[in-house]
Amino acid sequence: MSLAGIGVVSSYGWGRELLWQGLMGGKPAARLYPGYGPGRDQHAWVGRIPDGGDAAHGTGLFGRAVYAAAAEAIDDAQARGWRREGRTVGLIHAFTLGDVADWRDFYRRDDGHRRSRDYLRLLPSTPISVVMQEFGFHGPAMNVSAACSSGTVALLTAKMWRDAGLVDDVLCVTTDLSATPDMLEHFVGLGAAIADAEPFTACRPFQEGSLGFTMAEASVALLLTDAVELPYARLLGGAMTNDAFHVVSVDPGHAQIIACVQRALADAGIEAADVAYYNAHGTGTRQCDAAERDVMTTVFDDRPAIAALKPLTGHSQGACAAIEVATIALSYERGIAASAPIVAPAHPRLLNGPTPLIDGPTVKLSMGMGGNNAAVILAPA
Repeated sequence: MSLAGIGVVSSYGWGRELLWQGLMGGKPAARLYPGYGPGRDQHAWVGRIPDGGDAAHGTGLFGRAVYAAAAEAIDDAQARGWRREGRTVGLIHAFTLGDVADWRDFYRRDDGHRRSRDYLRLLPSTPISVVMQEFGFHGPAMNVSAACSSGTVALLTAKMWRDAGLVDDVLCVTTDLSATPDMLEHFVGLGAAIADAEPFTACRPFQEGSLGFTMAEASVALLLTDAVELPYARLLGGAMTNDAFHVVSVDPGHAQIIACVQRALADAGIEAADVAYYNAHGTGTRQCDAAERDVMTTVFDDRPAIAALKPLTGHSQGACAAIEVATIALSYERGIAASAPIVAPAHPRLLNGPTPLIDGPTVKLSMGMGGNNAAVILAPA
């Protein structure tokens, strides 16, 4: 399948161009927000989605972000020649925790009592139903959740649908708006998120001195089809594995992570030596860094260039893979490989900010809590 439409709501703003401009500018999207910390009396570095969207598509920010990303991706695909008439279009919504802020308000502010209309927006079926109704899609519609690999899993599920003959096209939407004080407090407690340091100090994947990630939010939509002549990129294949080791920690042997990448290459029909870029999960935690350095050495003999985006975008949890795939696709179109600037001694293959694109496939690896590993292989159109 090919990627023919992109829609993005990120902490850089509403729209894919704001994401691209932010990445090219090399300045992290996160900023200091009040109301965080155990006593809610501290400031924290967070990449939150700014308020926006059309109230006609939901009173909550979560629903508005889902709709805006979906609509932008559909408009983008149509501008490239895609037409939905007569085609079976499915929708996959990947997320981890759903509308965290609204659930909090439901219990704390509303004491569990609401009008039915206001309660319904909490249900995970509602945002995708709104999109299906608005655009007249009649293919399968479902949610998937695989922690921080959810976006990659959504793409592979879309490919399986197409390969099984269930759909012609799929709109994959991935949303995570969970950078709330409640959630951040626990991720800091786990030793994964860093709230009290600037992003370039906190998150340094493949560099010395990395502490962890800056928490962020995003909603990203990717339209997959074979019905346009000028798509952004091709989805060649992929794979999924599970460590079956721990609910949070990475298996230190990295066997299933390495196997995931190797199986993805085999599914795509390419050799490791053919890969031009390795797009890192790159959370900046010690465990993630160790695992991905092992992948680079064991699978690729440290050949591909490494792109790492989370120092800029932050870690948008369930939406992080989709924002990185969207960036890969935009990079193919614009001839520039996006990556964060290097701020400390680094792996010799790590890109130092935006660089001219070299031709060849990209491996995108995602690693989620619960041992969820997923990798996709993308190539220029």
